[in-house]
Amino acid sequence: MTSFNKKSNILSYKGSNHMRQRLILSILSGKSVKIDEIRKLDDNPGIQEFEVNLIRLLDKITNGTIVELNETGTSVFFQPGLLHGGNVQHDCSLQRGIGYYLEVLVMLGLFCKIPLNATLRGVTNNCIDPSADHILHGFLPCLRRFIIDHENLELKIVKRGMLPHGGGEVRFTCPIAKQVRPIQLLDAGMVKRVRGVAYALRVSPSIANRMVDSAKGVLLKFLPDVFITTDQRKGIQSGKSPGFGIHLVAETTQGVFYIAEQMSQPAQGADVSLPEDVGVKAAQCLLQQIYLGGCVDPAAQSVSVLHMALSRNDVSKIMVGPLSNYTISFLRHLREFFGLTFHLEHLVDDGDNDGRGSSKIHMTCVGIGYSNLNKRTI
Repeated sequence: MTSFNKKSNILSYKGSNHMRQRLILSILSGKSVKIDEIRKLDDNPGIQEFEVNLIRLLDKITNGTIVELNETGTSVFFQPGLLHGGNVQHDCSLQRGIGYYLEVLVMLGLFCKIPLNATLRGVTNNCIDPSADHILHGFLPCLRRFIIDHENLELKIVKRGMLPHGGGEVRFTCPIAKQVRPIQLLDAGMVKRVRGVAYALRVSPSIANRMVDSAKGVLLKFLPDVFITTDQRKGIQSGKSPGFGIHLVAETTQGVFYIAEQMSQPAQGADVSLPEDVGVKAAQCLLQQIYLGGCVDPAAQSVSVLHMALSRNDVSKIMVGPLSNYTISFLRHLREFFGLTFHLEHLVDDGDNDGRGSSKIHMTCVGIGYSNLNKRTI
């Protein structure tokens, strides 16, 4: 349930769902947000530690942000400040992965006053959030399509860290832009190669090779150009907890990337993860992502949708696979914060899809011409 007070310019929500989306759009639109009844019926009511940690990160990259919490933490008032950027050092909550926080920086980075140079520490790979590898190979290529000068758009994984103790570190740099350009992306192309990395942290190095062999055993049945490297870090660069996983990237002839990843379960009370099973599951997941198709990785749909909405006053079009629930909620929030709606056209399968996978959707919108007022003019 959403209500809007025109006099006070405040959007009111109930519940904890999609708090991250609301805070991002609050900063970009300048509208304050009030969220009530946050987990009021849970055994552990109120805002959680990882959400408080996210608000602290937003406070570091903005000037003038005001946050008010009630005593029980079940009500939050967020008045956004101006995006500043600059050098940021942040220790992320171990309850969520670094990708949970990186996604926010990817969405806000272009609209800062000063180019963003952020160092985040915590868990680089978990089973809930996109990993740092996923952000690097899935989100950043999507973001590069919207800007001309993307030379300084980089993400470097300095240390890897697994659950439960983390110990990972990434460095993210993002340039600033006055405006983002519209895109026309309707052809995903055909998959031409698969690349990947298998990592083994504080375990036997042979585990990485076992994951590579099992994943290639599945993928080589479909195309010959498969190359997976191993990342066997030692000492402080391997984080504070043992674990292993594999990250796969399929690239098409049109520069579209599909991502899949699998990793071992934390040691506490979970079933034992076999390297062969992890490799096979990752390969099967990649084939599923290719089948779903589209011109953007499903996890990065919201990044494309946001920048299409904020682009210059021109038509943007993109073809995507089935919309995720997260993207559907993001489209609803865009309408509430910016009054912008997308035209969705479901492409009907005529029976001659030539092996193109699942049904697709054409998303079309006219950008609102959002201008980065924080950017210094010379």
